[in-house]
Amino acid sequence: MSIRESYCYKLQMRVDEEDEILHTGIIFKQYSVDEYIKLETQILDFYSFNQDLFRTDLLQGLIDILRFGGRDASNIGKRRFLSNYFIGGPRDMRQCYMDAIALVERFGKPDLFITMTCNPSWPEIKEHLVSIDEAQNRPAVISRVFREKIEELKTDILKRNIFGKVAAFMYTVEFQKRGLPHAHFLLILTAEYKLLTLESYNSIIRAELPDQDAEPYLYSCVLKHMMHGPCGNLNPTNPCMKKMGCCKFNYPKSFTDHTSKGANSYLIYRR
Repeated sequence: MSIRESYCYKLQMRVDEEDEILHTGIIFKQYSVDEYIKLETQILDFYSFNQDLFRTDLLQGLIDILRFGGRDASNIGKRRFLSNYFIGGPRDMRQCYMDAIALVERFGKPDLFITMTCNPSWPEIKEHLVSIDEAQNRPAVISRVFREKIEELKTDILKRNIFGKVAAFMYTVEFQKRGLPHAHFLLILTAEYKLLTLESYNSIIRAELPDQDAEPYLYSCVLKHMMHGPCGNLNPTNPCMKKMGCCKFNYPKSFTDHTSKGANSYLIYRR
């Protein structure tokens, strides 16, 4: 059994078994972090056998190990360089960045910036939680469900073409302080689907409340998830308020009947 299979077995949810580790709250997150560090250390040791990944600098290595209080002489003068196959490493991040720049150079600037945030109220998450569980303390459930949602969103964008035909795209997944992930997408559309007119923007982006009678479900979702505030004079202690007494997101925004282009090509949406 490999190391990965062993960790997957420990973290797997089973119907006929009760795993106390999964329901220990923040202790489970600490356990997951400790196991990840062990796995990362073993990966580093795996790469260390290749002498091409080392660079000897005796004097600098000696100074570094004394500064950090180290006493292991075997680490003096050795500096590890991870290959780009190590996900999240410096070379991997640089390669992803260069790939993104190459796409922009080849296909042009992105047309759409889309953000998708994990919702702890998703039924796929809540059905696996017991009464003492909090969503942010079950990273295994969160990550699995969020990945399925991301794959479905990619299917909508790339195969169902809900925004038009996509020439190139890129995305990244980040984790917030509460442990909930969110994804940022950049879409580059083909020439015939470029957003060049104000009507094309209105066909995709809406900054106004849906009709409660025609779209009751969408109306309830917007009220629950997309409303900002109250802030300003109605709530001066809101976290968005700056020292100057104004909202850092520039709310409340003024109403307008038509979409127009503002300063620096920023759109003023119909709202």
